[in-house]
Amino acid sequence: MIKILANDGIHPDGLTLLEEAGYQVDLDKVAQEDLPKVLPEYDVIIVRSATKVRKDLIDVCPNLKIIARGGVGLDNIDYEHAESKGIKVFNTPAASSQSVAELAFAHMFALARFVHESNYQMRIGSDFNKLKKIYSEGIQLRGKTLGIIGFGRIGQEAARIGLALGMKVMPADIAVTEVNIELNLFHSESLSLSTKIETYDLEDVLKSADFLTLHVPFGGGKPIIGKEEFARMKKGSFLINTSRGGVVDEEAMLAALDSGHLTGAGLDVFDFEPKPRKEILEHPRISFTPHIGASTHEAQALIGLELADKILAFFGDDK
Repeated sequence: MIKILANDGIHPDGLTLLEEAGYQVDLDKVAQEDLPKVLPEYDVIIVRSATKVRKDLIDVCPNLKIIARGGVGLDNIDYEHAESKGIKVFNTPAASSQSVAELAFAHMFALARFVHESNYQMRIGSDFNKLKKIYSEGIQLRGKTLGIIGFGRIGQEAARIGLALGMKVMPADIAVTEVNIELNLFHSESLSLSTKIETYDLEDVLKSADFLTLHVPFGGGKPIIGKEEFARMKKGSFLINTSRGGVVDEEAMLAALDSGHLTGAGLDVFDFEPKPRKEILEHPRISFTPHIGASTHEAQALIGLELADKILAFFGDDK
C-alpha cells in the first residue's frame, strides 16, 4: 500500500480520490524536527509552505518517491537534490491563480479608497466627520495603468481582471513576449472576448504603472524591486506583492512610502514570516494580509484535486 503523509493537510476532495484508490493518507501533523524519524516510512509527502523538505531530510528517506507542494513556489523544498535522487517534485501552479490575483485587487481597492485605514480609525472611535473629509480623496481603478511583473498564470489572471475594470495593462516578463487573454462572462457561454497583450520592458512598466503588482517566483538573492526600482517608479503609485517575501526590499519600500514617492503598498507576503517587521504592521499606508493568497475554498479544492490527480498518475495502477 502506498503511504502518504499530508503534513500540511489536503482538501477533502483530493483526500477522497486518494483513499478511493486504496492509498493510506495520514493527516496528523508531524513537527519538523520529528520528520527524519517518521517520513522514511512514507512514499509521498504533501506540504504547503510550513513544512521544509531539505537535503538532510531527503537523504534519510529511501522510500520517498514524491514531494508534492500544494501551491506555486518550491522555495521550501530542495527540489534539485530530490530530483537528482529520482524523487518526483511537483506543485500546483494553476489551481490558485484566480484566488491570488483577486487578493491583489482586494489590496488595490483597499488602498485606492482607504478601506484599511478608515476601517481601523472607525473601530477606535475617531471622529466620523473628520474621517469623511480625510478619506474623500480616493481614486478609481478604471483608466489607471496596471503594471504586472511576471506574466505567468497569476499575472495573466491579474490582466483579465484589470482589463475587465477598464485598466491599461502593461506586463513585463523575461520569458514571455505576448499572450492571448480571453475574457469569458461567467453566465454566458456565448459571450467571450479575446485580446493579444504584448509585454513591455521593465523600465517602461516601472515609470508608467499606477498600480504595480508582482507575480514572480523568488529563490533568494537580490530583491526584484529595490531602491533603484522604487526611484524609477511613477510618483504616487502603489505596489502590491502577493508573490514571495524577499521580492521587495522592505527597507527601500518603507523609505519610498515615507518620502511620499510611493502612495501605498499591499502585502500578503513578508521577509520575516510569521513575524513581519513592526514598521510594516504599524504603517498607515500599507494594507496587509497574512499570506492567504491561495487560501480560498475554491483554490484549496482545486489544489487538492490537482495533487491527487498527479499522485495517481505517477503510480498508475500500482497500489
